[in-house]
Amino acid sequence: MRIARFTTGDEPQYGVGTGEVDELGIPSDESVIVALAGDPLYVGISPTDKELRLSDVRLLAPVLPRSKVVGIGRNYAAHAAEMGGEVPAEPLMFLKPNTSVVGPGDPVFYPRQSSEVHYEGELAVVIGRICRDVAMERVADVVYGYTVANDVTARDLQKSDVQFTRAKGFDSFCPLGPWIETELDTSDLRLQTHLNGDLVQDGTTRDLIFDVPTLVAYVSSVMTLLPGDVILTGTPEGVGPMTVGDEVEVTVTGIGSLANKVVARD
Repeated sequence: MRIARFTTGDEPQYGVGTGEVDELGIPSDESVIVALAGDPLYVGISPTDKELRLSDVRLLAPVLPRSKVVGIGRNYAAHAAEMGGEVPAEPLMFLKPNTSVVGPGDPVFYPRQSSEVHYEGELAVVIGRICRDVAMERVADVVYGYTVANDVTARDLQKSDVQFTRAKGFDSFCPLGPWIETELDTSDLRLQTHLNGDLVQDGTTRDLIFDVPTLVAYVSSVMTLLPGDVILTGTPEGVGPMTVGDEVEVTVTGIGSLANKVVARD
């Protein structure tokens, strides 16, 4: 099931996507969204009789984390190597503020404080219920679904600060979308990033050092996870700079594509 958050110019609402999708998860031009009553992460949902063509709505970030976005660094061996670091013995965690989240088509603002902003295409996990110390065999019970992410990073600030908060925490530095796919086998998903149409990242979740169940279990052993929390699972090799005017598109098989343009911060 594809759960979308969207607007037609009025208040945001949730809907479920219907219609055919291709092998990448990209819907056909005839796809329809059936509007839902309620909030899928908090009060339950029920279908309404309102149907809209996907082309007639504006998709928003499918989730606005009320608590946190948890990032995982160096979770692909090839990416760890390209960053000049070793493969970690356990997941390398960091936090991004929920104010960094934007949706499909929203601008990524290039901050004045940086001169080296990078894209990082990722698979994201959306938590569906409050949980703590989740056993790996119970992870499926607490995950609501999956979406596509771009863990935008000011690489020069990451190096100079020797930690991640400022480099990854700017407003608009966590695009999410296009929707939440609730039924997905994450063991071997292809992840690709295109910069202005050119392929720059091409990986598979098969190469994750720590897979999704391991990550959810590990993070929940450290902190309580709340409905709507997001865990970014790491990026494959091929990260690189983007500049004002660029468009970055991240695609994950079975979910779809997330595209954002880079604009200057006024």
